Amino acid sequence: MDEPELEKELEEVDAQIERLRRETAQMREEIGQSWDAPTDMMERSVLLTNVEQQEALIDDLLIRREQILRRMKG
Repeated sequence: MDEPELEKELEEVDAQIERLRRETAQMREEIGQSWDAPTDMMERSVLLTNVEQQEALIDDLLIRREQILRRMKG
């Protein structure tokens, strides 16, 4: 992969990370706002699981980002 392709891939990864961080923050805010509301425990559990999955995706993308940066330097 040449430098322009790596730069494009890095931009795409950065955009995905930013999007997932915004979505995760929004989900956490929704959970926080409804924490004391009479919400179904199963629904809350699903929301928390979704947040954890999003955070795992972010971690994977951060690793991918570092790999791309290493390839660009090497």
